[in-house]
Amino acid sequence: MTSRDSPQPRIFLRAPRPGDYGWIIARHGAIYAAEFGWDIAFEGLVARLVADVVASHDPARERCWIADLGGQPVGSVFCTGKDDDTAKLRMLIVDERARGHGAGGLLVDTCMAFAREAGYRRMTLWTNDILTAARNLYAARGWVLTSSEPVHQFGQSMVSETWAVEL
Repeated sequence: MTSRDSPQPRIFLRAPRPGDYGWIIARHGAIYAAEFGWDIAFEGLVARLVADVVASHDPARERCWIADLGGQPVGSVFCTGKDDDTAKLRMLIVDERARGHGAGGLLVDTCMAFAREAGYRRMTLWTNDILTAARNLYAARGWVLTSSEPVHQFGQSMVSETWAVEL
């Protein structure tokens, strides 16, 4: 049996382990700086968001998933509560090693299914116009753009967007 005959590792989702939240923060900072030129302020924002989730979340209605490939994290997404009826999809990221393997769709689909099962009636998310791959994932799943505005943040000019979907 050659290495070409060996099955390729499969992406699966799991709960966060020690070190995964730090990985989420670091990968957001590194990927967005390398691919979009965003400054350190974005990594700081992600660190605050992660800290807030870890400090006080409702495990019955809020969750984080880690996409795992060969024992290593390669993506993440969070479902957090906005109000009794509305969940937020947050901090979706897919590492370059997992792109094109369905990790993003699996993360979004799992987050939406969980929100539905947890009793939310709708979901919202915040993104930016330059994140075309993520925007395509959302649109393919019925999300619609509900508002947008030009902003200068993280050292760049872009368009901030809010998207929503009924569950």
